[in-house]
Amino acid sequence: MSQLATFTHLKDGNESDWAIIAADLATFAQGLPSRIMAHMQLLEGDFGGFPVDRMTHSLQTATRAYRDGRDEEYVICALLHDIGDTLGTFNHPDIAAAILQPFICSENLWMIQNHGVFQGYYFFHFLGMERHLREKFREHPQYQYTIDFCAKYDAPSFDPDYDHLPLDFFEPMLKRLFAKPKHSIYKKAIAPRQSDAAV
Repeated sequence: MSQLATFTHLKDGNESDWAIIAADLATFAQGLPSRIMAHMQLLEGDFGGFPVDRMTHSLQTATRAYRDGRDEEYVICALLHDIGDTLGTFNHPDIAAAILQPFICSENLWMIQNHGVFQGYYFFHFLGMERHLREKFREHPQYQYTIDFCAKYDAPSFDPDYDHLPLDFFEPMLKRLFAKPKHSIYKKAIAPRQSDAAV
């Protein structure tokens, strides 16, 4: 077992305790891509009434983005856009955005956070909801960007006959994206330790 901090209340922690915790966090953070890949497996076999399961939908979305020449960050956003379906039944875009936020640009974050509203254009009216809910964002700089994500990659990705790439194809991209956070309050605390751990 690795070393453990000695405090029972945060107010009693000292520099040695927090050095132990920070080192452990750096090691734990290196396993994030593997945990995400494992969580993606939970989408397999989960159809939710759709023509394909959620894993297939995610792989199709990412494959379409990849084949269209999108960069790795965008492709991984496409892959993970519905990862929140298992635990965020009523707010799945927020779950995906929370996972991706430390690692992606603000444009892609906004797209992921709001893709549920934009995707609703295709079906909200069948559920007694407002189809044009996305119009409240018409003046936002990422309005068309998010429409394009839904129209080109998300909305058409329910095709049982589409030849998508396998999950392991995307793993190296996912590992590169999640190797180092761009935005996090903990970035400074773990950065030196992460680089030490990689040596």
